[in-house]
Amino acid sequence: MSPSDVDGPRFVGVWRLPAGLVLVCGSLLAALVAATATAHGGPFAVDSTVHAWVLGHRPPWVRGLAVGVTVTGSGAPAYVLAALAGALAARRGWSRGGLLGVVALASAQVPRIVLASALARPRPPMADWAWSANGWAMPSGHTATSMVVAVLLTVAAHRRAHTRLRPALLALPGTWAAAVGVSRVVLGVHWPTDVLAGWLLAACWAGLAALVVVLPRRRKTGAVASMERQRP
Repeated sequence: MSPSDVDGPRFVGVWRLPAGLVLVCGSLLAALVAATATAHGGPFAVDSTVHAWVLGHRPPWVRGLAVGVTVTGSGAPAYVLAALAGALAARRGWSRGGLLGVVALASAQVPRIVLASALARPRPPMADWAWSANGWAMPSGHTATSMVVAVLLTVAAHRRAHTRLRPALLALPGTWAAAVGVSRVVLGVHWPTDVLAGWLLAACWAGLAALVVVLPRRRKTGAVASMERQRP
């Protein structure tokens, strides 16, 4: 019996999670994009309702906190965090790992930019903004970028953290990315469904990354280990 025969069923089971993630989140994203295109980029009822509520419930300290969070979710800070995640995840070759982290984040920007340009959804009225913004609204760039970085940081924490703090370290990146997404709504520069689209896009990216990069490598490692165990 070959190693692939031994390990095949186990790895088929492992593949179901990322494949399901891509299928579910991809379907939801496609439905949201189609609905937005049908509405010619206009806000949905939930967008208008939440946006109006936020405008009436964001005192100066909330706006200040949102600004402090939002500036970490894009641009140089995000790429620095991606490089750090790649370096920490690499068992050797930190510089190569850091470069791979940057490339991984950049790979998520291409579909986001293409989708945003195709939809060309306007942002909320500029008079409602509490911070600067540019580009089209859907999907939210800060939201998608920070969630992709959070995935990379979670992988790094999973590989490096071996202390009692590990659960907290695994939860921290996702919590931060969620806060970045919420901050975009609080600051009035995105509709809530823009943020939802950013999260769905990042989830699709994570599932595809697992299918294309991580799981094949894991299967190869498992096959080698099986061959080692079968040696007399």
